[in-house]
Amino acid sequence: MSKKYSVLVTGGAGFIGSALCQKIVKKSNFNLIILDKLTYASNWNKIKNIINNEDVFFYKGSIGNQKILNEILIKFKPIYIFNLAAETHVDNSILNPSKFIKTNILDTHNFLRVLLKYYKNLNKKEANKFKFLQISTDEVYGDIELIEKPVNELKSYNPSSPYSASKAAGDHLVKAYFRTFDFPGLVSNCCNNFGPFQHHEKFIPVIIKSLLENKKIPVYGNGLQIREWIYIDDHCNALLKLIESGKIGESYNIGTGFELTNFQMIERIFNCMRDLSLIKNVSIKECINFIEDRPGHDKRYSLNSSKINKLCGWKPLKDFNEGLKETIYSFVKK
Repeated sequence: MSKKYSVLVTGGAGFIGSALCQKIVKKSNFNLIILDKLTYASNWNKIKNIINNEDVFFYKGSIGNQKILNEILIKFKPIYIFNLAAETHVDNSILNPSKFIKTNILDTHNFLRVLLKYYKNLNKKEANKFKFLQISTDEVYGDIELIEKPVNELKSYNPSSPYSASKAAGDHLVKAYFRTFDFPGLVSNCCNNFGPFQHHEKFIPVIIKSLLENKKIPVYGNGLQIREWIYIDDHCNALLKLIESGKIGESYNIGTGFELTNFQMIERIFNCMRDLSLIKNVSIKECINFIEDRPGHDKRYSLNSSKINKLCGWKPLKDFNEGLKETIYSFVKK
């Protein structure tokens, strides 16, 4: 990518967004614009080291703010846009669905509407380069039966929570804008992310912090819900592959095939922290508090990621146990 081109990352101070911004800056051959509302889930510390870079520009605001969007588009004329601006926590979506509807559907639609006008006014060379990547989730597919094979991109959406339903709506809007208006958008659906300094409300940080603080780990239901896990750097590498070589109008699953029940994840973290002498040699059963299951809780997510493997040459590289150690140490150092 040439220096004269710019990349816009929305939600760039979030967990995934900030990691992606760090990778983009290391490429150092184009301008980076970061747009983020700096909500409770943002982490300014993850991007403050790059803000003073002469090729990095930060804007505080929402993708629903047309004035800020137009200012960015007119000034920088980005050719690549990663949309990571979203409300993401399922529990919060159950408590307050309206916030998720506004950000993940209404604001996302406003963003697409502004971008469509921008795209239509680009010259031919710029328009040919322009791409919009909607970063979504495996949760849009809903519950995957235990005997069912990992699902590919042709699987029908069947979301269970207000969060996954709102993300599904955003995905559909991107596809509709491609079909109706020839807007060059594509969608990625990723499995559960983990890595250093993830927000404390997420499952792995909850486990680590509970063990460090000698508190019971809250576990929904029987703890046998199955999730697929990916290290944050691997996800970001996949996003960079997609923006460069993904086909517009298409969806791409991003997964590792590495699945664990929630209880197995607790066991992994417990054993790792014990081996690292971070916790005393107690029984894992003493550390768990089984609580009433979450409403509409999906039993399993599982992705077939052969499409991005074959068409974009991406594959996950990080060993899970090494990634887990790095994640644990990031919370110990806090």
